[in-house]
Amino acid sequence: MSGPLTDLTIVEFAGLGPGPYAAMLLADMGATVIRIERPDAQPPRATAISQRGRAKRYAADLKNPDDLACVRKLVSGADALIEGFRPGTMERLGLGPEVLIADNPRLVYGRVTGWGQAGPLRSTAGHDINFIAVTGALAAIGPPERPVLPLNLIGDFAGGSMFVVSGILAALMAARRTGRGQVVDAAMCDGIVSLMTAIHEQIADGEWTDARESNLFDGGLPDYSVYECADGKFVAVGPLEEPFYTRLCGAVGLASPPKRHAPADRKILRETFSRIFRTRTRDEWSALLEQGDHCVSPVLSYREAPRHAHLAARGSMIEIDGVSQSGPAPRFSVDVTHPSSGTRHRVPITSALVADVTD
Repeated sequence: MSGPLTDLTIVEFAGLGPGPYAAMLLADMGATVIRIERPDAQPPRATAISQRGRAKRYAADLKNPDDLACVRKLVSGADALIEGFRPGTMERLGLGPEVLIADNPRLVYGRVTGWGQAGPLRSTAGHDINFIAVTGALAAIGPPERPVLPLNLIGDFAGGSMFVVSGILAALMAARRTGRGQVVDAAMCDGIVSLMTAIHEQIADGEWTDARESNLFDGGLPDYSVYECADGKFVAVGPLEEPFYTRLCGAVGLASPPKRHAPADRKILRETFSRIFRTRTRDEWSALLEQGDHCVSPVLSYREAPRHAHLAARGSMIEIDGVSQSGPAPRFSVDVTHPSSGTRHRVPITSALVADVTD
């Protein structure tokens, strides 16, 4: 592996969703990620993309004293760990931050959970849908009749994985300066609230209403919306700024840009755009409008996206062991990253193996 984090060792306690993806991001950036798995866990597959890049995989029964001692020894030589169990689980196993940071005073202890380590719901089960519900995000998405479920990108991965990664990296910088490790409590509900900062600004300025499809970026504007084309596929249209709007109107055959700010004008403009975009296929509109600052893009499926000219040119999607998957993000000009499959071979943890890593 190569990348800006090549001098870091991260111990990952196997879990679901946000934790593995966070560990993948760190591995992609060059960190040595060692994954601790249950002895009875399913063998990793080539299609388990979020588990790519692991340098080592150890099977450990965390209720077995010998395995537990080996895990503690392993963590004592690491820079950070990631775990996503319910609050209190690691403490009950004898692997809580008080124990492990005492073993390794510089350790950064990353914890990613839905509700966080404190609060009345800390021990309550939940999923992305629950976390976006209580933070206000879900209520803002969809048509007026009812909220619509987005993919689990907002809570699990943006609100969880991204924040635990940024927190771990910040805490590692602090540990290098002070010699002291600390706990990173990355609650998805906190992360979601932070992601909604722009909405909080609109609320504070009196520019937000709770009615869906009545705000700037929620589908309420005809010049920031999705339109069906002649072939039943869609284009995304977003020329909010006046120069882009004027250019688009000219390109689609409107003699002058229609008014668009009053509610009645918006209704007419939506009807006009709906009629116009049904006259050609999605790909025909893309060929005409995707270049040239019209702010129009084709709405692509997962399988179509890798073939998009821009994504292909950047290598946004790559192939590892025959599996199409995300490429490196972000990109670095000096410490170039090259994601790899890593190892899929899991071995029982032993003191001898741990000694090879920590000594």
